[in-house]
Amino acid sequence: MVNVRFNTEQTRACFTVSNPKGNVITADIVSALRAGLESIARNPHLKLVTIEGDGVDFSFGASLPEHAPDRIGDVLPEMHALIDEMLEAPAVTAAVVRGRCLGGGFELALACDFIFAEMDATFGLPEVALGVFPPAAAALLPPRVGYARATQAIITGEPLSADHWMSYGLIDLLAHPGELDGAVDHWFSVHLAPRSATALRYAAAAARAGLQAHVRATLPVLERLYLDDLMRTHDAGEGIAAFLAKRKPVWNDL
Repeated sequence: MVNVRFNTEQTRACFTVSNPKGNVITADIVSALRAGLESIARNPHLKLVTIEGDGVDFSFGASLPEHAPDRIGDVLPEMHALIDEMLEAPAVTAAVVRGRCLGGGFELALACDFIFAEMDATFGLPEVALGVFPPAAAALLPPRVGYARATQAIITGEPLSADHWMSYGLIDLLAHPGELDGAVDHWFSVHLAPRSATALRYAAAAARAGLQAHVRATLPVLERLYLDDLMRTHDAGEGIAAFLAKRKPVWNDL
């Protein structure tokens, strides 16, 4: 479900998430991504790690059946451990986004140093429509785009275009559909290939330090808010159950 490939020089690693129906991020995919990050940690020549989705979409988000009240207590901490490990990656990281990048997929992209996207890509956090909220995005997004913009995205759940997010400073490169791979290759050849892998590794660690400190202070608090408070409410369970049953949720505001 996660394929890892390298270029000839071993300076680039590409993780491709492959799961039918929108590359939904399951516990198995989280485990595979964590194992993949561990496997590349000792490559001294690595300069760039990219994550992309197989096919036309980056990811529709997390697996909804796994976010039911009886399973979320095991799944959510593992996802948050992956986010933390992304912020410790031994090279520059980038999400390469085509199509829809939603929910947990957006959270994964937010944990990368850079986001590169096709012009018709969309990014959103639809969790509120399911009666919940995105903990990792609530920790990662405000430092990256500001609290007002992050609040709008988290509370409304409205998906926004890649161009919109680029105007916020979140996306670093836009390409026409079908031209993203070439654009990323060119970016790598200009900005990373001529540099020392050692220098890039330490520069990435330095650039992430503030975000990493913020996330490590904030995300455990949000995780407990989600698991200990939100998931004990009626509406959190109702939102997931209604989605799985393909019906409208019936909220009781409790």
